[in-house]
Amino acid sequence: MKVRTICLHGPESTGKSTMAPRLAAHFDGQCVAEFGRTYCEAFGTDLTMADLIMIGHAHDAKTQAALATGRTPVILDTDPLMTAVWADMLFGKRDPWFDRWQNTADLYLLFDVDLPWVDDGTRMFGSEAARQRFFDLSKLELERRGVRWALVSGEGSRRYLNALAAIEGAAAQA
Repeated sequence: MKVRTICLHGPESTGKSTMAPRLAAHFDGQCVAEFGRTYCEAFGTDLTMADLIMIGHAHDAKTQAALATGRTPVILDTDPLMTAVWADMLFGKRDPWFDRWQNTADLYLLFDVDLPWVDDGTRMFGSEAARQRFFDLSKLELERRGVRWALVSGEGSRRYLNALAAIEGAAAQA
């Protein structure tokens, strides 16, 4: 399997948005920024299930547009699998659309909660217990879907090098 799409997955405040453009630059690929953040910055964080579905659709459309250019890898700063986990966190349930969605990435990097939580105005789950629950639900979603994934942990340059190693390891197995 060729690794065309790599999705950064996991709870808020784990470094995904910082890491995505850096990985895209390293591999001379493209970065698809997190649509949910843009949405929340514009409309606030009082989200409904309909908002989450719209965010999932919009992010998927941005991903498909990036893939259509042919320039890979495409590094995704989250995708609808992560939006489904947000639904689980916010509402304790999800719309069936999330389980029907099938455009999963070739590789998921699950970011650990080993970095300090930072309140940036769009984040909601800062307690240690909430972060661990968010991480556990994120991991469970990857396992439930049966996608290829690797855990990324560490601080600073170690986190970046661990992400590179996970990607290179997946590419070698392809």
